[in-house]
Amino acid sequence: MESKAQKHFLKLYEPVHNSFERFCRARVFGKMEHSDLMNETLLIAFQKMGNLKSEKAFLSFLIGISVRILANQHRKKREQLLPTSDPVDLRDESALTERSAEVYLLYQALSLLPDKQRECLVLFEISGFSIKEIVKMQNVGESAVKQRLKRGREKLREILTFEAVNKTGEVSHG
Repeated sequence: MESKAQKHFLKLYEPVHNSFERFCRARVFGKMEHSDLMNETLLIAFQKMGNLKSEKAFLSFLIGISVRILANQHRKKREQLLPTSDPVDLRDESALTERSAEVYLLYQALSLLPDKQRECLVLFEISGFSIKEIVKMQNVGESAVKQRLKRGREKLREILTFEAVNKTGEVSHG
């Protein structure tokens, strides 16, 4: 039987589920399973519901928790000083549809960006947050957010353009 707290939590979570899942998929691409991040975040969020200041900010609350989880995980990995930092990706790219392949390439390119730029782009472009909301989430100034978006887009364009040119064979780097 569900408690009152569980029902309230689910009432807040259901409308933001898709946005939260998109954020997690984009943010952790190639580093861990997005479902693991989602589950860990939801567990902590349920335990810390008393810290939620406004029900309207529930998605921001979840994203803030997930960002802290990822930062802690990254810090722990650095402390362990393991020689291999990225898990082997065993996905069968040939089984992906064209759209899925494009999304895969986008997420792969996003994973090459610095964390703050990637996070900013995912929050703005994929999750649909405003610059002012991102300012609050990242606890930085508006100009810093705009700069991260600008630099992230430039770097993403550079990565994706290089990939596209490489696949057509028009330019050879040697």
